[in-house]
Amino acid sequence: MLPEHRALLEDEPCPVPDEILGEMYRANAHGLNELIATISPAVRVLLAVYCYRRAHLASIGLAIAATCDRDDLTDWGGNAGVVLFERSREAPPLSPSSAYATGRRKITLATGLMPAK
Repeated sequence: MLPEHRALLEDEPCPVPDEILGEMYRANAHGLNELIATISPAVRVLLAVYCYRRAHLASIGLAIAATCDRDDLTDWGGNAGVVLFERSREAPPLSPSSAYATGRRKITLATGLMPAK
């Protein structure tokens, strides 16, 4: 990441208090949806863009963006808002562990004694 881009992200204020952002970060999927519902639509758009711009919060940004209108995301997020809207409507990709598990057979262990040589 370019230094000037990093400075812009660091200077961008979070649209919700740190406590709420922390709760979202620690919440399971159901709890996250409940927290998102408590935030006004205008703040939700800002928070979706804010989170999506940060790698460790990107999945939360996508979840929030899924509850936002396309026009709102476009108005507040510009081209990034359009991409965010489209990505939030896509089917979630397989997680690496589930993709790995579907391509491999289960391991079984022997139950008997091995013959002596």
